[in-house]
Amino acid sequence: MAQLVVVSNRVAIPDKNGKARAGGLEVAVKAALKQKSGIWFGWSGKVATHTKIAAQPVVHDRITYITLDLSKEDHQEYYNGFTNRVLWPILHYRVDLAEFSRRDLSGYLRVNDHFARALHEILGPDDLVWVHDYHLMPLAKALRERGHKNRIGFFLHIPCPPPEILTALPNHERLIPSLCEYDLVGFQTGDDAFNFSRYLTRECGLHSHDFNFVLADRTMRVGVFPVGIETATFARLAQRAVRSPYVRRVIDSLTGRALIIGVDRLDYSKGIAQRLSAFERFLQTQPDWRGKVTYLQIAPKSRTEIPEYADIEQEIGAAAGRINGAYGEADWTPIRYINRAFGHSTLAGLYRAAAVGLVTPLRDGMNLVAKEYVASQNADDPGVLILSRFAGAAQELKAALLVNPYDPDSVAAAIGQALSMPLAERRERHDSLFRVLSHNDIKHWAESFLTALEREPEVPSQLEQMPAVGLQ
Repeated sequence: MAQLVVVSNRVAIPDKNGKARAGGLEVAVKAALKQKSGIWFGWSGKVATHTKIAAQPVVHDRITYITLDLSKEDHQEYYNGFTNRVLWPILHYRVDLAEFSRRDLSGYLRVNDHFARALHEILGPDDLVWVHDYHLMPLAKALRERGHKNRIGFFLHIPCPPPEILTALPNHERLIPSLCEYDLVGFQTGDDAFNFSRYLTRECGLHSHDFNFVLADRTMRVGVFPVGIETATFARLAQRAVRSPYVRRVIDSLTGRALIIGVDRLDYSKGIAQRLSAFERFLQTQPDWRGKVTYLQIAPKSRTEIPEYADIEQEIGAAAGRINGAYGEADWTPIRYINRAFGHSTLAGLYRAAAVGLVTPLRDGMNLVAKEYVASQNADDPGVLILSRFAGAAQELKAALLVNPYDPDSVAAAIGQALSMPLAERRERHDSLFRVLSHNDIKHWAESFLTALEREPEVPSQLEQMPAVGLQ
């Protein structure tokens, strides 16, 4: 019987109480697998002491979770090395931060081959395969080499830069064209899809029609599928959570001050340092707001083994301390800076309590925090979203205050505008944003991608007659 097989770097196996991590990918995968049984396959998150990678199946609520441990060497080269020190910075337009080694590339390809070898044992001929994110770009090629002709789709959750940047990736001519082994390659925005398509045209000489690319033996389609959230569910959660004891304590501690909130993983792509500079500029240029507003920045640590992340942690901590020292009073701390994660319920309540959501990444594939903030708001008295124009979400959330995160003066002005915005304008903007989120929620995203993956592409006859290009 044909089934859906979802493949991702990490797999969120439910605990004994049936609960799993509530990250964006986890919610998306559950939405895809909710309607029918299937398999979720990937890394367990464990680094094993043994060298053999054994599959470990767990069945829960009609979903079979199959995970592999990684050896210490594979984890260092595949995960800490190539994915997070080469692919992550380059795909976020930060070529200057990429540190390439052939050993790490070898580990990246080796782990993808390990995954393909394990999948080879469980894939049926009619199974639909959906692969997620930059960790697993070569996976379809490894499966094709083992004879699998399944419909295989790939979705990139992070940005795709233009070919001028992609070609800075060492061995790009080996890695990027391997995505053509998928039947459908999905992106968050039209810009990302266009960048990838331009790479295929310029570097591979492929012909296209409406994002359909003709290969030697088949056609590969490029599509745009912006990730959503569980809009209605998150809105109900926020309505309850704002009354929770913890959120009430936070609200009471503000003593009537307006709350600005930022929630980001501690990463250089999130623009937290630039955001702090913008908030400082706001305090400088609009002194009437001093003592009347508190900025809460939640930034859980991540990838602590990587030097660049230790550097950004030190930089942001120092900046927050300096701003508080310069502008704080005995009864007021301008910035509350916290380095730990909070559950979805607590975050939903804090979002709803915040007058301003400050979401200003330097570059982001989508940014679901922006969508969660909007969904959490009280429609009768909503807060205002300030959003970086370089976040994928900006393509949909045009009623937000869109800003350039590299320009502290414009972000500072937007903070003042948001705090002073009349109720009628806030309601109008929120209504527009919420309608977008309701239409393109997480269920719609999963259904639209899988429907496109199952559908054979339609290629005009004149394009079929053109010479197809084979990839090495």
